[in-house]
Amino acid sequence: MIQQISTNKAPAAVGPYSQAVTVDGFAFLSGMLPLDIESGEMVGETAAEQTEQILNNIKGLLSDLSLGLEDVFKTTIFLDSIDSFQSVNEVYGSYFTAHKPARSCVEVSAIPKGALVEIEVIAKLK
Repeated sequence: MIQQISTNKAPAAVGPYSQAVTVDGFAFLSGMLPLDIESGEMVGETAAEQTEQILNNIKGLLSDLSLGLEDVFKTTIFLDSIDSFQSVNEVYGSYFTAHKPARSCVEVSAIPKGALVEIEVIAKLK
């Protein structure tokens, strides 16, 4: 059974989708933008700043599922420019220290709301 997840610990969905869904012991988090939880406004002027906001939002959503970053086994990072890879990677690496999930990172032509970064996550439920 698929369960739709909605929490105030992460930004609200900006379209017709769920913040996350759980199914068969897994949590699939929708692509997260660097939005402030309360205002819904974009946070950060650089890709590094936006990555930090996104990862904090992901932690909030995971916490609502009684999970942490250590339960993440796959991430996908979307960048508006591959030139941001190094700065995004540095911030990302400060969140995933000992535990390093599988990851893809790709450049895309545009990200919703003009964001520089978007990150989606798959985690294992406990």
